[in-house]
Amino acid sequence: MAALAGGIVGWNRFRAGKSAGIGTHALVAFGSALFVVVPIQMGSPGDQQAYTRVIQGIATGVGFLGAGEIFRESSHSDRIHGLTSAAAIWVTASLGVVAGCGSAVLVAATAALIVLVILISPRIEHRYRYLAKLEDEEPHQTRKVN
Repeated sequence: MAALAGGIVGWNRFRAGKSAGIGTHALVAFGSALFVVVPIQMGSPGDQQAYTRVIQGIATGVGFLGAGEIFRESSHSDRIHGLTSAAAIWVTASLGVVAGCGSAVLVAATAALIVLVILISPRIEHRYRYLAKLEDEEPHQTRKVN
């Protein structure tokens, strides 16, 4: 379930031409699920501290993986690329955590919401930039004072 959900998010990133695609996202989700399942298999199903430590480790470790997706266009530019891909990798890890905890319905709903956000947010941002550009280009009317 985790790999499938991660792969769905990765498919969107692959279609967008990003380096972290289906395989990366599927493996991040699957690996996160495995890390959550390990304490259960090791015989500590009631040890909440073990789960908390595992989840903290996943969030931190995957954060470093996501950081590898972020880069600056050039040393002379303030434009940064890869933030959405890094965030997608990070949130895909959370899909794995939820899958490892056994909540298939939450995994499916969350994966759908992640893909929806990734699909819709660029359109909203583009629309906002377009409207802001129009506002900047409109001639400012000045009043004549008598």
